[in-house]
Amino acid sequence: MSGKGQMRLGAFFNPTGHHVASWRHPRAQADAGINFAQYIEINRTAERGKFDMVFLADNLGVRQAHMEALSRSAQYIANFEPLTLLSALATHTCHIGLVATASTSYNEPFHVARKFASLDHLSGGRAGWNLVTSGQENEARNFSREKHYEHGERYDRAREFARVVLGLWDTWDDDAFVRDKETGRFFHPEKLHNLNHRGEHFSVLGALNIPRSPQGHPVIVQAGGSDDMIAVAAEFAEVIFCAPLTLEAAQSFYAALKGRLTAYGRSPEEMKIMPGLSCVIGRTDAEAEENYEYLNSLIHPIVAREILSMVLGNVDLTPYPFDGPLPENLPRSNASQSIFENVTAMARREKLSIRQVATRVAGARAKAVIRGSPRTIADYMEEWFRNDGCDGFNIMPPVLPGGLDDFVELVIPELQRRGLFRSEYEGKTLRDNLGLKRPPSRYAEPPQQPRAASGG
Repeated sequence: MSGKGQMRLGAFFNPTGHHVASWRHPRAQADAGINFAQYIEINRTAERGKFDMVFLADNLGVRQAHMEALSRSAQYIANFEPLTLLSALATHTCHIGLVATASTSYNEPFHVARKFASLDHLSGGRAGWNLVTSGQENEARNFSREKHYEHGERYDRAREFARVVLGLWDTWDDDAFVRDKETGRFFHPEKLHNLNHRGEHFSVLGALNIPRSPQGHPVIVQAGGSDDMIAVAAEFAEVIFCAPLTLEAAQSFYAALKGRLTAYGRSPEEMKIMPGLSCVIGRTDAEAEENYEYLNSLIHPIVAREILSMVLGNVDLTPYPFDGPLPENLPRSNASQSIFENVTAMARREKLSIRQVATRVAGARAKAVIRGSPRTIADYMEEWFRNDGCDGFNIMPPVLPGGLDDFVELVIPELQRRGLFRSEYEGKTLRDNLGLKRPPSRYAEPPQQPRAASGG
């Protein structure tokens, strides 16, 4: 396996599923966003399938969109705050990693450091932070700002934010707390380290009032593919969720990002790259095609156009014929640049109409969608994995819980049969299962080098 071992798998939970019309499907739970019993069920299903992690994205407000389209959508309209939800779910699972988004644009580093360290303790070392910047203009107005941060400024802030969080996670040495009732010593004072950070965006004294977490640091995840994102990811990220649509694009991204790690003293094994993949599954390819066509039949045209508008950065598409080509030279927004490039390149390459492009992105918001039998899907995943397109995938079930049930029942056994995926978890923490080392504290003494034997 080219020295890579087995592939890594995340289960990305969009409440009713990733297809834009998923909530209308008979195998979806329409109230999933606030149905805790459903979340327990799908987390246990993912753990039964031996997934490395579950992942929850987040929005900081209801998206401002065409109201007729918005009223027909269940995508991040009514759903739990992810850290609260994962803390509750930690008590219902034992092995699977728990990863959630927290934006660097509208949070403070101390809050994020404390919350994810708490989740790591509550879960026994299974927490991960998806480090992102906010991309929606309307989110700014929920946080006393009239205008969203510009793209470059967002990432400058994110870099400093991440450095502060990592510093706070090293507040306490691993053995700081003795809690010795006999001597009356609760912790060793020399093992407490204030951060004393003063930077362009943040001023943070510390100390963080929770001990160093079981993983040392929760795993840092990042999503995206812009040049600014890649610069931040090369310095901090341990898992990457991305959206290439072809193997060639995936290979280029994989090589470019892994190649950046040495500048930060990191090896390629210290980062796992996991493209998003939505699988419409049937027991045969023909059945999968029928399932795909049925899903698409549930999309209202106004919703399809609106979801395409959103993934392109809220570009107004209403002046253009729905069955005409996607216009050249669409205006760029302040949102994700990599998704804009991927979608417009696909439209040009395949000469797709706006309707056709909209139907494509409706499946998983511009991530890759494949339909087929378990063998067809495993062939696709194996090709990308063996040919340095990825280290695994972030699986995006089109419908929940039905799409996840199908993947665990049908695709996981095929991957295991090929030796591509685990049959049992390797360890107790998310780092153990991802094959990532536990980071030492920045204040730890470097290990002593053995002394060379003297000559006689």
